Amino acid sequence: MSRVSLEGQVAVVTGAARGVGELLARKLSARGASVALVGLERDALKQVSERLHGDSDHWYADVTDHEAMARVAREVKERFGKVDIVVANAGVATGGPFVESDPESWRRVIEVNLIGSAVTARAFLPVLMESRGYLLQIASLAAITPAPMMTAYCASKSGVEAYAHSLRAEVGYKGVRVGVGYLSWTDTDMVRGADQHDVMRELRQRLPWPSNKTYPLGPAVDRIVAGIERRSSHVYGQWWLRGMQGVRGYLPALIGTVGQREMRRFADRLDGMRTGLVGAGGAADEEARTTRRD
Repeated sequence: MSRVSLEGQVAVVTGAARGVGELLARKLSARGASVALVGLERDALKQVSERLHGDSDHWYADVTDHEAMARVAREVKERFGKVDIVVANAGVATGGPFVESDPESWRRVIEVNLIGSAVTARAFLPVLMESRGYLLQIASLAAITPAPMMTAYCASKSGVEAYAHSLRAEVGYKGVRVGVGYLSWTDTDMVRGADQHDVMRELRQRLPWPSNKTYPLGPAVDRIVAGIERRSSHVYGQWWLRGMQGVRGYLPALIGTVGQREMRRFADRLDGMRTGLVGAGGAADEEARTTRRD
């Protein structure tokens, strides 16, 4: 599909304080889009907004809060007059053995990554229908292949992939295009946070090439921007992910066999493994929830 100019477009990016969301906001702004930043880190969002090339603004909101996101959608429309692009990027992760996982952290991954994405779409789809716009749901390699020690993340990303594919048929005839973005291990705070535990880091290093590498953020976000410009149904942050689609049906059985061997190898090192949310984004989410409880 031919590319659509981003000049004069209005883009909403959730999880925009850091990582993929922050760099995506900068690149969209550099191409002429006005950008609405949404997330849980007020100061970081403000700093990102101030560094953007063109018109921008920021909103503090938990993507799992429907009332808050509905308010954000109204205010973004009032502020910019329309919404052309929404990127549901906000996400958190936890790792470790499921049996010993922290139930609250495990549930929170599902809430943010899956429920939060649906809440985001529910809030913004009315204005996207007005503009015949584009919703990009950020998924992951974890949507294509299961992985031990990543039960919550794989479940959430498989869920958002299926949800977005289903939604595409519902809203396509109303002029809204829906895409799914796939990223492998990319150099973000989330991945660096997961790598702080030696078992998670070593398990990942033992994956077959090219899935065992950490990829630079810039080229991955460039591919996402190109996908947005094309209003693509599938966007791949790394070139080889497209090829994974053809073999994904064989992966559960393969991972089930090979994964048992790997888990046996690391079994005596799993005791006491931290199972909370990882990275700076995870810390921000935990802080926001603690503040609300207090």
